[in-house]
Amino acid sequence: MDKHDTHDQQDTQSDARPVLEGPDIARVLTRIAHEIVERAKGADDVVLLGIPTRGVFLAQRLAAKLEEITDRKIPVGSLDITMYRDDLRMHPPRALARTEIPGDGIDGRLVVLVDDVLFSGRTIRAALDALNDIGRPRAVQLAVLVDRGHRELPIRADYVGKNLPTSLRETVKVQLAEEDGRDTVLLGAKQTQ
Repeated sequence: MDKHDTHDQQDTQSDARPVLEGPDIARVLTRIAHEIVERAKGADDVVLLGIPTRGVFLAQRLAAKLEEITDRKIPVGSLDITMYRDDLRMHPPRALARTEIPGDGIDGRLVVLVDDVLFSGRTIRAALDALNDIGRPRAVQLAVLVDRGHRELPIRADYVGKNLPTSLRETVKVQLAEEDGRDTVLLGAKQTQ
């Protein structure tokens, strides 16, 4: 994740209020899993690719929920978009994350990109460019935990855990147990410097 496109991890003040807690996150992931199965008429050709960092954890959780529903193994991987970003020159260098594509690849499959927060759409545009270099899926869909609005590109999510109207003066911070020790989504005011 990056500051511009999703949320501002370091700028969240202590006055941030939770908008989703652990049970809420589990519930929306279950709902999204059911929606994927319904739209895909099963999940036979579904591949989940999480966008690092928290999108990968969400994709893994979503895969587990899909496996409960369909009683079949769902391929899950990660898609690093760092080198496809259009703001690389505007931010300090960052470490590359890992791209891990399931063994059967993505050609001819329904790829569901998974991310934590949808904001301007630039992360997803970069993900589509990265995906194009890896293979040719039958279709690409997008699942996000939070859609906070403020799109700069014509991109929308197919599956949304929570639509959260925000102002540009607010931050959305997603915390997941795998990375942060707890599950919560916080809405707060940006600190002025």
